[in-house]
Amino acid sequence: RDELLNGEIFTTLLEAKVLIENWRIEYNQIRPHSSLNYQPPAPVTIKPKVEILT
Repeated sequence: RDELLNGEIFTTLLEAKVLIENWRIEYNQIRPHSSLNYQPPAPVTIKPKVEILT
């Protein structure tokens, strides 16, 4: 986030919205996260843990 916001000069509000949304999608759906065993955090890749009740 800091790399985008500190390294970019937005000329319009629309440009800022588009670039920030693209970054958000990349971060939340594509980029692997170490805390998730290097899987992207998109909901389709995160499987809920199933507990077996006995």
